[in-house]
Amino acid sequence: MSADLMVKAENVHKHFGRLEVLKGIDLEVAPGEVMCVIGPSGSGKSTFLRCINHLEKLTAGKLWVDGELVGYRQKGDKLYELRDDEVARKRREIGMVFQRFNLFPHMCVIDNIIEAPTQVKGVPKGQARERARELLDQVGLADKERAYPRELSGGQQQRVAIARALAMDPKLMLFDEPTSALDPELVGDVLEVMRNLATAGMTMIVVTHEMGFAREVGDSLVFMDGGVIVEHGAPKDVIANPQHERTQSFLSKVL
Repeated sequence: MSADLMVKAENVHKHFGRLEVLKGIDLEVAPGEVMCVIGPSGSGKSTFLRCINHLEKLTAGKLWVDGELVGYRQKGDKLYELRDDEVARKRREIGMVFQRFNLFPHMCVIDNIIEAPTQVKGVPKGQARERARELLDQVGLADKERAYPRELSGGQQQRVAIARALAMDPKLMLFDEPTSALDPELVGDVLEVMRNLATAGMTMIVVTHEMGFAREVGDSLVFMDGGVIVEHGAPKDVIANPQHERTQSFLSKVL
């Protein structure tokens, strides 16, 4: 695959038993690109994200991140599945932020952030703490390092979750509806952190219902339905002038 792509999906299929959730996804994401993915529930958006970092194994097709096959090694025409420890090593390079914040409830904020860098990458604790404080400042929570998750609002917990993902210095960030579990007045702070990340050049794939964010921050917009990509283009074009009736119908309900 081309070395100037951060993500390339080629004919990606995913089945759960008899249910075919992804039906041949072809997609390319350039370094520094912010791709927003929209579509109804059950369209395969979250499953596709989980395939990118191999939380789900592909049924068919191939995925590359930064020029390397996800989950497999290719020799000649054959694919060989990577061992779990090899998959985990690759996954470190991809940050993921979920709908639910998944913070460790028994750890304070800063300990949540330094856990993976110290345990997985062997970063010295002092160095990890220094970086964690920089990241907390970046997400507007410099005063919360000793707080526990239960003492934070949902929006604050999600910003900690973003800082925790960034602490691994990922080359790619995946966001799976990061604001859908939040009260409306808390959404803005999380989107602002994501907006700043985009400005700083982070490659991001964002599954979202936030159409304003997609329009303003996204470089490209993908509409998925029924496990396929129905429409793909510049966000302003897709939102203002959707070409496919399924896209038109979806946008008429969410705009």
